[in-house]
Amino acid sequence: MSNLQKWWISSLGASVALISIFTIFASCAPGQENAERHWRQIAKPYAFSFATWELQALCSPSQETFGQKGKAVEETRLRKQIMTVLRDRGISVFPPILFRFTKPPHLLVISPRDKILCLDRILLGQDTSETEMENLETRIDALGMSSLVVDLGGFGAVYPAIVGDITDMSDAIPMIVEEWFHQYLACKPLGFLYLLDSTGIRRSQDIVTMNETLADMVSKEISSEVWAKYYPGKESVKLESRVSGFNFDAEMRETREKVDLYLSQGNVAEAERYVEERRKTFVEHGYHIRKLNQAYFAFHGVYAHDPASVSPIYEDLKQLRSKSPSIRSFIDSVAAMRSYADLREALGN
Repeated sequence: MSNLQKWWISSLGASVALISIFTIFASCAPGQENAERHWRQIAKPYAFSFATWELQALCSPSQETFGQKGKAVEETRLRKQIMTVLRDRGISVFPPILFRFTKPPHLLVISPRDKILCLDRILLGQDTSETEMENLETRIDALGMSSLVVDLGGFGAVYPAIVGDITDMSDAIPMIVEEWFHQYLACKPLGFLYLLDSTGIRRSQDIVTMNETLADMVSKEISSEVWAKYYPGKESVKLESRVSGFNFDAEMRETREKVDLYLSQGNVAEAERYVEERRKTFVEHGYHIRKLNQAYFAFHGVYAHDPASVSPIYEDLKQLRSKSPSIRSFIDSVAAMRSYADLREALGN
């Protein structure tokens, strides 16, 4: 059997499985509240189509999908390099690493105004314009919600995974690893529970945060090994257009803490006035943030390593990693978890 035939079979199997999972989950989703039905109806014309993506991928089984002829060789090389490092660390490479450099879908995030909480996440098509995004946000905000359309760097809930058309290799490698790792986790308890949350069947903010934070940690560790093994001495120099002396992480963390304080006191209008002033400050210092609101913090809050998050999960996972004899044992331990309580128990607390 040729490599192309093997690719086709693995791609077909994974694609059908993913479509089936999302179709089943969508049909099993519980009845929506009136407001949720309303905002989903508003977003429906812009929704990302899983079926369209998978059919396009299946109809173009070569690496030269969607006009990416120039990147075919680069994709193949990166796949082999990443898989080699994973296998060297005893990590099973299933499903096979397959990805496409192309524009990812956008993500519509919806939070209440009076607290920071991700009520819903809706994928939007890659071609949704900024004008359409702002129109969506305006209409959903009119329902008494806080909304934000986010640009994703990659998307692993399709097969092949989508990786943003990144030109810097030092950014591309961790993104490829991270999106593949989400697929790897899907067959583990932690990842499966994430799927349940994504489809609204069983919501769990901690499960989402554990998944996203674990994927970030693994991608950084594996990609650093790929870089050291195959690209020694080729560190890229990134030009910064930001004001020196401005500590983004510290400033964003302070902003999040103050917003939480305002909201805990019921001062919603004051919180929203404050974050708009802070947004202008970030922009002045070279950090383009189109919209800073409760939905922004709800989205970034699930990445426990992000300064906009107040979750302790990142520090807990770092502590567990320091106690683990290998990256594989660390992954195996966390992937089998079903709750944040399991993580605390693993730490002996």
